[in-house]
Amino acid sequence: MKRKTVRIAMNGVTGRMGHRQHLVRSILALREQGGLELGGGTVLWPEPVLVGRRASALAALAERHGLEHVSTDLDAVLADPTVEIYFDAQVTAAREDALRRAIVAGKHVYTEKPTATGLDGALALARLARDKGVRHGVVQDKIFLPGLLKLKRLVDGGFFGRILSVRGEFGYWVFEGDWQSAQRPSWNYRAEDGGGIVADMFPHWEYVLHELFGRVTSVQALATTHLPQRWDERGKPYDATADDAAYGVFELAGGAIAQINSSWAVRVHRDELVEFQVDGTEGSAVAGLRGCRVQHRSTTPKPVWDPDVPAGHAFREQWQEVPDNTVFDNGFKAQWELFLRHVYADAPYHWDLLAGARGVQLAELALRSSAEGRRIDVPEIAL
Repeated sequence: MKRKTVRIAMNGVTGRMGHRQHLVRSILALREQGGLELGGGTVLWPEPVLVGRRASALAALAERHGLEHVSTDLDAVLADPTVEIYFDAQVTAAREDALRRAIVAGKHVYTEKPTATGLDGALALARLARDKGVRHGVVQDKIFLPGLLKLKRLVDGGFFGRILSVRGEFGYWVFEGDWQSAQRPSWNYRAEDGGGIVADMFPHWEYVLHELFGRVTSVQALATTHLPQRWDERGKPYDATADDAAYGVFELAGGAIAQINSSWAVRVHRDELVEFQVDGTEGSAVAGLRGCRVQHRSTTPKPVWDPDVPAGHAFREQWQEVPDNTVFDNGFKAQWELFLRHVYADAPYHWDLLAGARGVQLAELALRSSAEGRRIDVPEIAL
């Protein structure tokens, strides 16, 4: 086998998501399995170059994982002709500028979302990448999770008949940081730093709905800040200026209606941190990150509303678990593999910067809907 080494600049991997999911469970996992087979006797060997602002944190991370290359000078890394791919998992406010510099330097780019703080910036990045002829991809990890892969299998197989509605519940209690440390960084709750649950989660909902059920054609949302004060990483109180909960209704091409609640101020009474219920004329399903249960039309019970007697049905027991039928890899790693094959084996790939711009557009229009108190159409965008 011929081994091809590809050097990947990874910016923002000292953060939780960049470290755990992208560095450890994706790039280093590819190295542990011996690289990525491209076919034709070639194995791709990813060589990460860790980039960030804190030299000590980068050095500690490199030592922990036995890596050699770190830098706090992004421009120097982008000027290095041996670095072919730039990956970004920074805070949202820093991402757009870094991606633009990487594209101008001729690097292929792969990035977390949102790709920019506004639609104009997101579209400008997509157009720049097209004009520069670089390959580009945006992380859309939810559709690579086992639960949603099972759900897509049901959609593609016609299990639901005509899909009527999608209901999503996402969220958990993020501690305020006073007597227990918060599970998320404080910038998430400052609008001036690009924070907010709409900016964070609505790009996810855009691609989940788009890929599985149809393009979002309108949005009506209510965004709010339930907890106006939080405590930062140093234990100092600060005003939470960004939304920490949002309640959205989405019309989809084809006629289905989706409702998704997103909150960092909710206590979980679900099997998983996110669940989607899909109801159709022939059957229904409830999918989480890993599991998926179904109830077909032929086995649907016939409950009768009677508040004066105990419930006569154990409703959860009347659903059937969808079998795995395959081995599911880490969703982030699975998409990394597809992107690398796109760059180095010319494999098809459509989760690009234009797809990322659709997510930014939906978040932007949702915030506008909330501010104006009305439903807003979501026009199609193109380069």
